[in-house]
Amino acid sequence: MKFIIDNWMLISLAVVSGALLLGPVIQGAASRGLSAAEAVQLMNREKAVVIDVCEPAEFSAGHIVGAKNIPLAQLETKLAGAVKNKSLPLILVCQSGIRSSRAVATAQKLGFEKAHSLGGGLLAWKTANMPVEKA
Repeated sequence: MKFIIDNWMLISLAVVSGALLLGPVIQGAASRGLSAAEAVQLMNREKAVVIDVCEPAEFSAGHIVGAKNIPLAQLETKLAGAVKNKSLPLILVCQSGIRSSRAVATAQKLGFEKAHSLGGGLLAWKTANMPVEKA
């Protein structure tokens, strides 16, 4: 007990640093993104708009049928012009799901409350044998 009292600052520092290290892991598990099947359901039932945040060269190599291309760097300036109805669900896609996860935060900041990332990105979409088109 004397050890805990004498070293309370070090123990507090260890607990706080541990919590900060676990934060992204817990958040990542909670926001893994939509599966390919969930994305298809959103597109069919709620007319979700698919936005591909890849660069134009990646987009032309292959993308989800009907997706609009807005590179991540231009998303904040071009998203509102591309999708007028902010109540529609958005499915943000990239190659692996990393950029689209960041794009969700940008879309929500712009007022798109139903923004989702496709978990695993286009790679997961292809793995699920979903259709892809080339530009």
